[in-house]
Amino acid sequence: MDTLVRLLPRDDRYRHAHGSYGHGADHLLPAFVAPSVTVPVSGGQPLLGTWQSIVLVDLNQDNPRRSVRLSFVEG
Repeated sequence: MDTLVRLLPRDDRYRHAHGSYGHGADHLLPAFVAPSVTVPVSGGQPLLGTWQSIVLVDLNQDNPRRSVRLSFVEG
């Protein structure tokens, strides 16, 4: 998280027409952190490596409520 804060500081360098001061950086975040991910599942368990985990990152303070959509496709 510290790296993202350094790369996308909440100052006026990313001016934007709406949102709070520094909100323009939120529109650049998907270039560094994927907005979606595909995770294989087997036997009802995600197939993650030893050091892998699923995390949600949202630095946008303008929209305090979020929803997460999970879609499962048999394959």
